[in-house]
Amino acid sequence: MASPQALYEGKAKIIYTTDNAQVLRAYYKDDATAFNAQKRGNIAGKGEVNCTMSSYLFQKLEAAGIATHWHAQPSPREMLVRAVKIVPLEVVVRNIAAGSLCQQTGIPLGTVLEKPLVEFYYKDDALGDPLLTPGRIQLLAAATPEQVEELTQLSLSINQHLGQFFRECGITLVDFKLEYGVDAEGKLLLADEISPDTCRLWDDSESDPERRVMDKDRFRKDLGQVEEAYQRVLERVLAHC
Repeated sequence: MASPQALYEGKAKIIYTTDNAQVLRAYYKDDATAFNAQKRGNIAGKGEVNCTMSSYLFQKLEAAGIATHWHAQPSPREMLVRAVKIVPLEVVVRNIAAGSLCQQTGIPLGTVLEKPLVEFYYKDDALGDPLLTPGRIQLLAAATPEQVEELTQLSLSINQHLGQFFRECGITLVDFKLEYGVDAEGKLLLADEISPDTCRLWDDSESDPERRVMDKDRFRKDLGQVEEAYQRVLERVLAHC
């Protein structure tokens, strides 16, 4: 039996080989970064929260007919995933104005959008993950026009499923980031994670703009009680198992 080899270490996870070339092991870290890794820290228990929440939501989406890279969760902070070639695009779906959308457009924070906005960002830390136009996606050969359309429709479908689920948890899904990969058969799969790291989540029971935040914005903006917020999200998610 070959010893596992670390293939890649990112800001939130370490990816290892397994005995099966088509299956990898993702180890979720407690490390936290923001502003393109300009701010760094640690959120105790984050790895377990994000791994467990992602595992559950991936399975929910699979049951709804959306293919993901999820395979199994052998431990609280480890996930077995199908090996994929990551599409070099981050897909952001926005339901309510927040973050960079407010900063770049002047739209007031909390403005409910008439319809979900789907945006594409280039996965390149050195460039700061820039927002891309369709023409730039084509110029960079980051995805074909057909893949862009498939990514858009998949992301809107995921938004519909997740939005409804979080509403049942008493949480508003403000916006979120998705990543996708292509498996050995050329099939597009939802990859990475779905967690308070990658979603903006607001507590429906809170009206105060700061107290309602249940996601990594608590770390970004030094709001405190970051670990508690992550745990509250996981508790509500698992309460709907």
